[in-house]
Amino acid sequence: MFKRTAAQALRSRRLYSRISCTAQAARARPARSVVIASSAAATAGLLWYSFSTTIHNDAIITPKLEDISKPVQKASASSTGVTEDDGSICAVVWGSNQYNVINPNEPAVQRVQCPVNSSWLKDVALRDLALHERHAACVDARGDVYQWGDGFFGSSSTSKSESQGPKLTLRGHDIIQLQLTESRLYALSASGKIYVIAANAEQQQNLPPKPLPASTMSWWTPGWIWGAQGNAIDFAEVVPRQKLGWGEQFVSISAGRNHLLALTSSGRTMIHPMNKNANAHGQLGLRKFDIPNPSSTDTVSPLRIHVELVPRAVADPFATASPFSRSASPSVPPSVSTNIDGIDDQHIRFSDALFEIPSLQGIKVSQIAAGGRTSFVMTDSGRVLGWGANEFGQIGLGGNMTLDTIILPTEVILSRNVPGSVRTRCIDISAGGDLTCFVAERTDGESLEYVDILTCGNGQWGGLGNNLYSNAQGNPVRAKNISGLREYNEASRTMSPIFPHAISVSPTGHVLLTLDTQAHGGPGGLGRDLVAWGTNHDYQLGTGKRSSLPVPTTLERPEGGRFILGQRKALVRDLAGNVWKKRVEVEQCAVAGYGNSIIYWKIK
Repeated sequence: MFKRTAAQALRSRRLYSRISCTAQAARARPARSVVIASSAAATAGLLWYSFSTTIHNDAIITPKLEDISKPVQKASASSTGVTEDDGSICAVVWGSNQYNVINPNEPAVQRVQCPVNSSWLKDVALRDLALHERHAACVDARGDVYQWGDGFFGSSSTSKSESQGPKLTLRGHDIIQLQLTESRLYALSASGKIYVIAANAEQQQNLPPKPLPASTMSWWTPGWIWGAQGNAIDFAEVVPRQKLGWGEQFVSISAGRNHLLALTSSGRTMIHPMNKNANAHGQLGLRKFDIPNPSSTDTVSPLRIHVELVPRAVADPFATASPFSRSASPSVPPSVSTNIDGIDDQHIRFSDALFEIPSLQGIKVSQIAAGGRTSFVMTDSGRVLGWGANEFGQIGLGGNMTLDTIILPTEVILSRNVPGSVRTRCIDISAGGDLTCFVAERTDGESLEYVDILTCGNGQWGGLGNNLYSNAQGNPVRAKNISGLREYNEASRTMSPIFPHAISVSPTGHVLLTLDTQAHGGPGGLGRDLVAWGTNHDYQLGTGKRSSLPVPTTLERPEGGRFILGQRKALVRDLAGNVWKKRVEVEQCAVAGYGNSIIYWKIK
């Protein structure tokens, strides 16, 4: 009886507990529903914000204190080089604009993150354009030279916030090619004459006290050129010391940091020393030459001073060695003649002549190229000779070459990594800074020919294009993604190699290469693909990021699609704004500068 009563009480207690739990759950259900509904609404709002807002994974830019007022310009609506409103041609720029070189009309913009159209070259097609670190220059359709940049205007610029557009400095000489150095501008005319003017506007105004009549002016005498606003621009003509042949003239020039190479129409190579450091690394290929005596009063036939510039490695072979390895000689012979100690080598008239390289006499050269401290020539048979600085292997003499200075032209072998049955011929050389690119055409006589892009030198930031970061490469290596390419040839109905149309090597370590993908494409060909690689600290590769690329990569436009350089017929104006011609055939050309890049329309 007692057990039955206890069991009934226990069942009653369990039933009461279940009823109580059910009642509590019923009371808690409305509150829990509110919480669930609120969570669902918050989740939906978060998902909507995530899909509607684009989050970029770019590197965070930490500006300097002095650069806070100079923003970074990002992508615009178009980067085709053609304006959207009226279809006019214009330039495309990206990279560093610290010295107002690539976009002088917008001095407040220090960097351009992605390729954008720039209106300062609207309706303007050029013969040539050259970029330096602090200044730039171009040749318009009429053959006149314009200069701009903070390095050109210098202290004459009233304010860094005011735009300083291109200024006319050299007019009426039909210029076709330009080369820039830190302090000089060299211009080659269509008639084969080479002129030099200062890279700074103030130095261009340092005119001689009294101009000479035209009848008494010799080949070395300073000339007078009337620039904008009637200002006289001081200049000089650089002429060869050796007499040229009948009808022979200069057809190409290439400048390094302190020397200039010049090529004549008959294949002769000449060198021009700019200053006392012109042969510090043996890049002249000679030691002895002469310069005009600045104190001479004879303006027709001035006295000459004989100069000898000895390469530093020859004057002091133990300059970079440890004190234990140095010789016991108490004194080191000077590398520069002491008779020119008091002469200003920064003036444009320090040297007024070109000298033929003795070791290249009798060798017909078809192309010249100057790196920062190196010199290259390509013979008419496709062989390459190089000399100058070689501490990074930039001449390409092989991994076993340990000399950091090559004082005589030495052949560069481009067939080390291919079988002996394969014939190799160099068809183009491009050099900039401590980096060199060779374009080698290979064939074995049986299979189809192909083209390799070979690089050597300082590839610390990926400039070699072989997917490695190496600061010294003496043996030319094959660049990936752009070597051995072929396309279908509509005319011959076979596979043909894709040649590079143009290569621009920046002195700071990035490369822009234009593939000639239109040569065999037939009527459906659109243009030429633009490939970039190397250092990217200032967005100079146009990828929108600051990470360097060790492999050649096809550049893409910010609005989508491959970056293809085109050709067209357009109305062309000069930089003064006057119409030059209508329906002119022009093509886009890419130039790699000091931490920046620009694409301009070039007259074909």
